[in-house]
Amino acid sequence: MPKKKTTTLFEDSLVELEQLVNQLEQGELSLEDSLKSFERGVNLTRICQKALQGAEQKVQILIEKNGTQTLEPFTDE
Repeated sequence: MPKKKTTTLFEDSLVELEQLVNQLEQGELSLEDSLKSFERGVNLTRICQKALQGAEQKVQILIEKNGTQTLEPFTDE
């Protein structure tokens, strides 16, 4: 069940980050609200980066075979 929680946290953070960016791009927020949104955006970015790093580590573990990495060609089928 932690897998679902991490995925939901990442997706929810990404959606909120997109909304904040849209609000900031419109330029209708006060300076104080813009700064609060920016700070929240930085925190959301860190949450997303942490989730992506965790996923990358899991992928690295999964592709290791007998202690050595085996890269396989990517086929888009």
